[in-house]
Amino acid sequence: MSQDENPIRYFDNRLQKEAVKLLPGQYYATASDKALVTILGSCVAACIFDQEKKIGGMNHFMLPDLNFTTNLDACLATKYGVHAMNMLIDQLVHLGARRNKLMAKAFGGGKVLPGFVQQDIGRVNAEFVLEYLDDANIPLISSDLMSTYARKIYYFPADGNVYMKRIREFNNATLYERESTHRVLLSEQAKTGVISFSEQSHAYKSPRS
Repeated sequence: MSQDENPIRYFDNRLQKEAVKLLPGQYYATASDKALVTILGSCVAACIFDQEKKIGGMNHFMLPDLNFTTNLDACLATKYGVHAMNMLIDQLVHLGARRNKLMAKAFGGGKVLPGFVQQDIGRVNAEFVLEYLDDANIPLISSDLMSTYARKIYYFPADGNVYMKRIREFNNATLYERESTHRVLLSEQAKTGVISFSEQSHAYKSPRS
């Protein structure tokens, strides 16, 4: 996962501001007045911010589609989610956010894509992000997770606001292809033990203020 892995930057004429579109496996943090945009099927996005400092960011991730029949499968899959969250938080702190002032909003984890026959991977993703935020003592102040629809998210880090559109009639082949390709890549990496980031097994612990 990388902030620099070709995020799509553009000027949104309707919003009249710069925007960044996130694809699966990406994150972005900023101290500028930008809009962060993504479309979520079974993936989840955490919008994390320090409201007073006006610094915030968003990730877009999923866990590998393993069988979860052993503790090893569950542990290995969770490391991908932990990395997705830790990388975003690291970048926020680097920009000047205070770890003990962070708040979060979370979205996605829908059961909308064909092919997830072994398990509801959207629910697994959603349950992971809820557990991570609780363990990290980051208050979750708003969420829209799971269910059977896709979501388009507009997140404004400068004030923490999120506008969400529910997509109930799901026929977006591009989203299906992106999420499916990303899921296969993660699963193959997990099965072979090749992880493209430094393994971290614990969420950040931040004291509540």
